[in-house]
Amino acid sequence: MVLTDGDVTLRPIRLRDQRPWREVNRRNRDWLRPWEATIPPPPPGTAPPHRPTFRQMVRHLRAEAHAGRMLPFVVEYRGRLAGQLTIAGITWGSMCSGHIGYWVDQEVAGRGVMPTAVALAVDHCFRTVGLHRIEVCIRPENTPSRRVVEKLGFREEGIRPRYLHIDGAWRDHVVFALTAEEVPEGLLNRWRHQKRSTPRTPGTP
Repeated sequence: MVLTDGDVTLRPIRLRDQRPWREVNRRNRDWLRPWEATIPPPPPGTAPPHRPTFRQMVRHLRAEAHAGRMLPFVVEYRGRLAGQLTIAGITWGSMCSGHIGYWVDQEVAGRGVMPTAVALAVDHCFRTVGLHRIEVCIRPENTPSRRVVEKLGFREEGIRPRYLHIDGAWRDHVVFALTAEEVPEGLLNRWRHQKRSTPRTPGTP
């Protein structure tokens, strides 16, 4: 499926995205490194795992999507690949929950790209997929990423100590969440209203 609002589009990641994806990642290496997930050291006597290739990553994401556990997207801005957004950890039954992770090209940060992408994804999860709760877990130091969820009105729920292995160590994360009842009008509609009523500050996501 393809989700669009103005200049921002979410669509499933594809194997042929390899060249633009690698180019955007290369340009943003220093910008992204402090917030990227890393693999913790293996137990003694165990060979260290290898970082997956792009093709391996896409195949894994597709397999998880087919199993109903994940929704992997690339973010396009004005027709060009500008980031990635994944709804992962999808759980059904009595929970109906998932969590969102994302990154964006520094060149388009400050244009409302990622708040729009997150709003599109959350509305899709609540209205089409049937999830009830969405979480976003962010390192306390990651101010640009925190601004995204704060602008969208996610609730801050507290700290998860040493929650994920990021940039070579186990890092604390702040939990933000929304449930479907909190956005009956849709998160994208809330975000559009927020943009109309709040003057934009240069340099913000």
